[in-house]
Amino acid sequence: MRIAFALALLAVPLAACDVDQTEEAELPDVDVEGGNMPEFDVDTADVEVGSETTEVEVPTIDVEPADAGDEAPE
Repeated sequence: MRIAFALALLAVPLAACDVDQTEEAELPDVDVEGGNMPEFDVDTADVEVGSETTEVEVPTIDVEPADAGDEAPE
């Protein structure tokens, strides 16, 4: 009960305020200096890619559609 009363006392003055902006605000000028990026020494694996050509025989499939009058096999 006391907390609600205290909040009510604080809310009344805030609700009665009328705030008008009288001047535009602007950000201050700031000089930004570059940082120092970390350096890494990385040893990677050696990868060799060859250009070998291999022929692969691909099987062919013949599909014959069923006639409209034929029944589907069970």
